[in-house]
Amino acid sequence: MQFFNKIGGWIAPPPAKSDDGRDQWPSRTAFLLAAMGGCAGQGNLLRYPSVVYNNYGLQWFVPYLLAVFLIAIPALILEVSIGQAYRGGTVIAYNNVNRRLKGVGLGPVIVSFIVVQYFTVNLAWIMNYFRWSFTSPLPWENRLDDFYWNDILQVGDISEGSLSADGKSVLSFTSYPNISVVGETLGWSIFIWFLIWISIFRGVGMTGRVVYFTMGLPVVTTIIFVGRCLSLDNASEGVRLLWATWRSDQLATGTVWQTAVGQVFFSTGIGFGYFTSYASYNQKHSNAVMDAILICGSNVLFENFAAFAVFGVVGFLRKWPEDGVRLGAFVVGFLTLPEAVLQMPGKNFWAILLFFTLVVLGFSSAFVMLDVVVTLICDSGLVKLSRPWVVTILTVLSFLMCIPYTTQFGYYLLDGIDRWINNIALIFVVWTEVVSATTVYRWNDVVDQTGLPAFSLYNFGFFGAQLFGIVIGHSINNPGIGAGAAIGFYVVFSLVATLIARTPDELAPSFWNSNALLSRFWFLAYYSGNQLRRDLNVIVGVGQNWKIPPFLPFLLRYISGPILAIIFSFAYPEFHTLRYDPMMIAGFILAHITMLAIILGYAIPKYYDALVPVERRGEGTEPTIAMQTKGEMLGRPVAEVIGAERGENSSNEVVGK
Repeated sequence: MQFFNKIGGWIAPPPAKSDDGRDQWPSRTAFLLAAMGGCAGQGNLLRYPSVVYNNYGLQWFVPYLLAVFLIAIPALILEVSIGQAYRGGTVIAYNNVNRRLKGVGLGPVIVSFIVVQYFTVNLAWIMNYFRWSFTSPLPWENRLDDFYWNDILQVGDISEGSLSADGKSVLSFTSYPNISVVGETLGWSIFIWFLIWISIFRGVGMTGRVVYFTMGLPVVTTIIFVGRCLSLDNASEGVRLLWATWRSDQLATGTVWQTAVGQVFFSTGIGFGYFTSYASYNQKHSNAVMDAILICGSNVLFENFAAFAVFGVVGFLRKWPEDGVRLGAFVVGFLTLPEAVLQMPGKNFWAILLFFTLVVLGFSSAFVMLDVVVTLICDSGLVKLSRPWVVTILTVLSFLMCIPYTTQFGYYLLDGIDRWINNIALIFVVWTEVVSATTVYRWNDVVDQTGLPAFSLYNFGFFGAQLFGIVIGHSINNPGIGAGAAIGFYVVFSLVATLIARTPDELAPSFWNSNALLSRFWFLAYYSGNQLRRDLNVIVGVGQNWKIPPFLPFLLRYISGPILAIIFSFAYPEFHTLRYDPMMIAGFILAHITMLAIILGYAIPKYYDALVPVERRGEGTEPTIAMQTKGEMLGRPVAEVIGAERGENSSNEVVGK
């Protein structure tokens, strides 16, 4: 028995403990691989080439790269830093920022819980391909589309709905008469949920071992497939479709911007909560900023490299996009990668390897999403059950909730839920993260220095400008005038707030302290975000660690926030054209339930206290003094605080490596 215990302990070891008693990753590499595994998945090999196919052309990279550098990387630095510094999942972390932000922390948990349910069904479809890969000849040869739609998805007939000619009313709703469960899809879903359960029931000790396999194999096989696909006849034309085609007119539409941001969030995992949860199991003084950039950078490189495989096959098949025809979020990958293996010697072997790789990639993303929910429940103390029991109950519940996706209308349901969770809920989640953390963190300091009327008026101008500009822009169909109206609205209220504000007692940084008006404006506009950066840096920026840069709070609040608000607004006109489809309506409603949960957390925070353990509910409410860091450096001499912010260890080693 002792021998079997040793074997079990080696296969599924209990996690190590950090100094504060929290579970800890076996190594920094394990954390990075787990986080990268959450990024690298179906979002890279299947979803990314599919959405790029729908928006083909070099112009795609304008919104895509802007989303990466202006939103994804800054938001990822924020998510990793607060998780690591505040030692908890998203709800605990945002409760430390401000007690009214528990709803902001709950938002990513809800998104992850919704997405993981249909994500696993997509994996079940891949497992179905995997099973057929052992058959010779491969059954999709010369019938790619037919095999996908009829053998794998087994979609039922639908009766398409329609709008009136002027688009103002619904003439008929789409109906889905075939509602039977597809037995094989259901069976493979059970298998996938079992694998997820095995991977996370013991915590980061087991997960830290699984990720070495789930990240190592896909990298090798992706390189092989890209090489083979690029060697196919006419593959260069498929690559040119993306890299040598320019359609500037597409940049004037909201769709490409909305899709690019949604894809960046889906593939990097921004707004899903698992970076904050996983970072909370890091050593407290790990290099959070470097980790965030490595995670996001590796994801961008991987998905764009992997796209060469799909577009090589697109060129080989001469399967060119058609104007006005939009394929589902995962369709193009399913219709091209199986063709790639048909062109290889030993096609069965390569088919087996391809779909095994896709399962491994998708599986690594799936279990991190469920782990977000597990972390919330285990940290909160909501239940007295051990982690294995929590994981078991959640796994069974999630499986039952995924059954509708395994039906003959499951594909359409998946498409509807996926579209609006990404285009509405996910974007709203990230918007609330970046603007709330930089607006209400230590807001009492701002009120003490400038007065409540000035603080309220300034923020009314900031948030009101986004709403006002969007309404004007959409109403007259002129984005330029809308942007001008928003800027004017913000400038007017900022000036008034600055004029009525008290002159701060504390000194603002250098230039901003040159006169009273600039000092007031700095406290109103930049204090919260800058102070969050300073407080986090004395924890995650010590020693040789990369520091959170001074421009990051400005980027989060004044660049990322408004961009996300604008992109968020594009979803409503799009839904207006699709409101005859019940699946789209279902996704639209589910996205707004997520939004409501976030908003209620701000309005009635005490009802969310149950999500935070009793002993930690007071965190974030400690008395503070303007311009002084809190936490580990509270009450320290100014010289030590400045040294800690610069990465120097204090003489008493309050902050150290």
